[in-house]
Amino acid sequence: MARVRGQVDETKTEAILEAATALFGEKGALASMEQIARRAGVSRQTLYNRFPNKLEIGRALAARRSDAISAPLRAGGDPATVLTAFAVGLLDKLVQADAGASLRGVALMSPEMPDLADAIYQAGPAEGLRRLAAWLAEQDRLALLRIPQPEVAAEMFAGMVLGHGHLRAILGVAQPPIDLEARAAEATHRFLRAFAR
Repeated sequence: MARVRGQVDETKTEAILEAATALFGEKGALASMEQIARRAGVSRQTLYNRFPNKLEIGRALAARRSDAISAPLRAGGDPATVLTAFAVGLLDKLVQADAGASLRGVALMSPEMPDLADAIYQAGPAEGLRRLAAWLAEQDRLALLRIPQPEVAAEMFAGMVLGHGHLRAILGVAQPPIDLEARAAEATHRFLRAFAR
């Protein structure tokens, strides 16, 4: 089926984001827009039409990851089910083959491009925490949990789930074997005990 004039070819957008992920992991801030276009197999004009600069690519990558991880918060369900699914999403992203490269890429860019690092953090991890905090506040309002400081509790939960996983990924140290479901369920169980009504 032919594309309608003006319709965006999402496969090209995905190719750009995949190429950017790989190049940011390899080169950090030195990855150029031209290299991204070449690796994605698109013209520079196509790249610039979708993403005018690396800042917007970074935002899109982080937002995509945040949307995937926070999907259980929008799906509904009891607190244990939702938090366990959220935790599995966090852990799954951490143990994927490219997780360390992505985190190292952002860390490499941070000193040279602090605006890009901040944009990635705000669109990704910080947005995920904001969504989790809003969900926790709603659970408090519904009297399902007692969460006087949702923002603090959200960060606490993410920390319980990830442990030193992020640090190992950034340093390129092998992750120990993780049973995602068991780890997610354990963190959720302990968190819910701490914030039970």
